[in-house]
Amino acid sequence: MYAGAGDNEIISRVLQGDQQIFAELVNRYRHFVFTIALRYTVNREDAEEIAQDVFVKAYRSLADFRRDSKFSTWLFAITTNTCITFLRKKKIATYSLDNEKVFELANNTGAINGREAEHKSKAGLMNRAIRLLNADDATIITLFYKGEQSLEEIGQIMGITSNTAKVKLHRARQRLKEKLETHFTSELKNILD
Repeated sequence: MYAGAGDNEIISRVLQGDQQIFAELVNRYRHFVFTIALRYTVNREDAEEIAQDVFVKAYRSLADFRRDSKFSTWLFAITTNTCITFLRKKKIATYSLDNEKVFELANNTGAINGREAEHKSKAGLMNRAIRLLNADDATIITLFYKGEQSLEEIGQIMGITSNTAKVKLHRARQRLKEKLETHFTSELKNILD
């Protein structure tokens, strides 16, 4: 119904009281937000939880959106801040390796098999390689390939020109290729065979 409407037009409608149309923004940007969250958490369930939180925060703060940048840029900032906050709050359970029950638990769960299957997939391989990159390289690769952002949009999000984004993307691709060739030689061979 509002698929042809621009983001700013939809935001105006939401602010005028048409809350239902916010669902159009969620549909447009859910993959973008989920992809960024998944890069931070590596866990689908956590990424889904973060994505929900992001859209709730965006809805509540919509009146604060100044419209001097793209909605996706503003949403990216909310997403990264939400991810960082989530990771700070998340408590990771630790167990002593001296405790025999830890080994029993590890043997009785199928979590290891699920992780092995994910690591063998192409997407899993790329995600593992991206995690080896520095933060800027990982962000620009994620935004361009997973978030499907243009160089202009990436420039806005990262606070750089589109030409600088193009150069950084080129260099990030080179470093990603190096990481793949250095750390994942056998996996690459299996995928290409």
